[in-house]
Amino acid sequence: MTDSTPAQPQERIIKVDALSRVEGEGGLHVIVENGLVKDVRLAIYEPPRFFEAFLRGRPLEDVPDITARICGICPVAYQMTCVHALEKALKIVVSPEIQTLRRLLYCGEWIESHGVHIHLLHIADFFGCSSSIELARKFPAEVNRGLRLKKIGNRLLEILGGRAVHPVNVAVGGFYRVPKKDELTALLDDLTWGLDAAIETARWIAKFEFPDFDQAYEMVALQNDHEYPMNEGRIASTHDLSIEVEAFEQNFAECQVPHSTALHAMRIPQQTTYFVGPLARVNLNRDRLSRSAFQLSEEVGVRWPCMNPYRSIIARALEVVHAYEEALQIVRNYRSFAPGRISYNAFESEGMAATEAPRGFMFHRYRIDKDGKITFAKIVPPTSQNQRQIEKDLQAILPSLLEQSDEEIALNCEKLIRSYDPCISCSTHFLKLKVERR
Repeated sequence: MTDSTPAQPQERIIKVDALSRVEGEGGLHVIVENGLVKDVRLAIYEPPRFFEAFLRGRPLEDVPDITARICGICPVAYQMTCVHALEKALKIVVSPEIQTLRRLLYCGEWIESHGVHIHLLHIADFFGCSSSIELARKFPAEVNRGLRLKKIGNRLLEILGGRAVHPVNVAVGGFYRVPKKDELTALLDDLTWGLDAAIETARWIAKFEFPDFDQAYEMVALQNDHEYPMNEGRIASTHDLSIEVEAFEQNFAECQVPHSTALHAMRIPQQTTYFVGPLARVNLNRDRLSRSAFQLSEEVGVRWPCMNPYRSIIARALEVVHAYEEALQIVRNYRSFAPGRISYNAFESEGMAATEAPRGFMFHRYRIDKDGKITFAKIVPPTSQNQRQIEKDLQAILPSLLEQSDEEIALNCEKLIRSYDPCISCSTHFLKLKVERR
């Protein structure tokens, strides 16, 4: 007699309490049925922090300092995007000297943020190290070099922003205080060393072994005819998109998903994913890199445009070279100037802007009343824009991992996610892994 009772599905659950070496916390839920990956959910489960609501009713002068608190790693990106949006609303035109000093501030943040990610969070993956401490035992000179590179970026932030974490010197219309020439020229020796050290770091990273994982991404970044994009430019993509920042919400949208407290971003009307970050910037702006960074991009053995997220660390390393070289040029030519802040009068208005945070493209929109108070705020950070794309990447790579142990699957998922350098605290927080096999 044949037993006709249907076979019961086998369930396998893998849990990772916290994704290591990223900023934030969250969870990943994978459903596998009959050996096929049916669903991947990147769940951001921490409560949203409501920064947009905090801003409503506040004087516009408070916005730079409040938005800086969104992230301790990339506060300048939030400050720069908000001041550009508010200045557009109020029709404030800042001087070329202020624009240049803002780029120098951005160089400091890119150096600091990329330095942290490259040396303390990401390189360990390429050598089977569980932490930056273990990596430092294997490569003490390289890790110490990276820490010094980061420290110089911090010093730039202190001089220009008043302090390295959550700077307080950024203002609508410019800066509360403009640095003296000797404050910046005191950094020339460090910046000169940093450029050479950043070049050495990029050459070392280019020799790593990278997984073969090219995907058909639409990569999105600002594009500027005159300079490598930081504070200004049109929104461009590798799918021939080229629009003004004011058209962002006609081409991109955020939506709520049941499994996450963070919004997901997508291209509209096609409702497709897209990719932001250093790799997107280099793909779309490689010819605008500084001289040394461009030469390195020719040497590192990457075929551009590159569509492998694991190689994003190479793009970050190139941007560190660029940031040091541009910072050197600005500091050498710097002359203290006045006024450091352009005066303005508040009136009922609306403005929007986009800049390039270390982790990618960022968009802000604000409405102001006649008394200069915020009536509406919208902030779209880079990590939330990448969230759907990360899910899609995980769905693509997981079938090749299912024969591995629970620990190996979790580790390989983390490696892919770390390639994006997610700052989950910007969108909320990040990773527990649950694999359900049926």
